Amino acid sequence: MSFAHSGALRVYYESIGRGPAVLLILGQGMSVEAGWRTIDRLASQFRVLAFDNRDMGRSDYSPWPYRVTQMASDAVAVLDAAGEARAHVYGMSLGGMVAQELALRHRDRVSGLVLGATTPGGPHAIPQDPQVLTFFTRVGVMGPEEAAWAAVPYSYGERTRREHADRIGEDIARRMRHPPDALAYLHQVAAAASHSTLSRLGGIAAPTLVVHGGQDMLQSPANARVLAKAIPGAQLRLWPEAGHLYVTDEPDADLEVARFLERHAPSRAARAAAVPAR
Repeated sequence: MSFAHSGALRVYYESIGRGPAVLLILGQGMSVEAGWRTIDRLASQFRVLAFDNRDMGRSDYSPWPYRVTQMASDAVAVLDAAGEARAHVYGMSLGGMVAQELALRHRDRVSGLVLGATTPGGPHAIPQDPQVLTFFTRVGVMGPEEAAWAAVPYSYGERTRREHADRIGEDIARRMRHPPDALAYLHQVAAAASHSTLSRLGGIAAPTLVVHGGQDMLQSPANARVLAKAIPGAQLRLWPEAGHLYVTDEPDADLEVARFLERHAPSRAARAAAVPAR
């Protein structure tokens, strides 16, 4: 088991595959196991660094609330522990918020940036559907597995719900290996609620791909357009039949992500020169 140290907190991480490094930052309530589809697709070309956010899985739990900026510091600690001076950063949902802060505060550490199913936050972001907000007020009192199944209509596209229930079952089985507890859930909801980067997105220097499902009910696809417009040179890819968990709904999504990252990967010589002395 590998751990990075972010202040007093230990952050659990895994390294899978070889090649240019990709730091995978997962969403709310998700441990490393929840990223298995993306890890499997990227690890044939990249060194994937996946970690449990604070309050999740094998990472330390925080007794106090925290902000997305602190989660970004955890992500940098993983890069340091893994010996990677620079990496691609791929963040999904809450992880996409963390990735924005990482790209803004540590520009020299980010080769390429992928923002999946996320939002810039703040007063000008597109708000969630009221029905979804009502669901979130109830889900905190449910057990982890009950909450995961209750979230299916909000998390997956219609095609997946009708034709690929096996994919959903496999996702939930993986997530239940390290489910979040109620306090962790509340901490991450609060961190996401305070996130706001819209006025600063022009400062992102890394080549950026914004990915979103056209049927996303948890984060409006309109937020993807806001992000892509505000980040210099950003590319936008919407998957019409995908929901919030677009990786499950649209298996080709991460193949396209891999192609984008490959185009922006540093050369092998540059990677070798960038590895810090140990």
